[in-house]
Amino acid sequence: MKILQLITSAQRTFMCIDALDECAGVQRVKLLNSLNQILEKSPSTRIFISGRPHIRAEVERALAGRVISVVVSPSRDDIIRYLRTRLAEDQTPDAMDESLKGDILEKIPRKLSEMCVGAMALRIPPCIVS
Repeated sequence: MKILQLITSAQRTFMCIDALDECAGVQRVKLLNSLNQILEKSPSTRIFISGRPHIRAEVERALAGRVISVVVSPSRDDIIRYLRTRLAEDQTPDAMDESLKGDILEKIPRKLSEMCVGAMALRIPPCIVS
């Protein structure tokens, strides 16, 4: 922690933390507290965090007043296009019949939209200089 504070206080620093939602709750709290301490001592540090929407409130609380969040979610067409690409790359095409392919292209996009799949991008805003 002290090394990160030293590095970030000496120069403008960008940090990227991907899939914060996959971090266990206790460790996530510790990490967010550490990031908050870094930001307090190093106002020119910028952090980009990605994770599923359910951690948004936790991040906003931990980094109060320093968060801009953007919800990014794939469209149904994006999901279908991705599935078609993966199906075309199938190494065992004989294992797939048209019925199974149709089920995949119908059910997976529906289930994903029901789950509200998305990523939350959180960014610490730049200092405003007038």
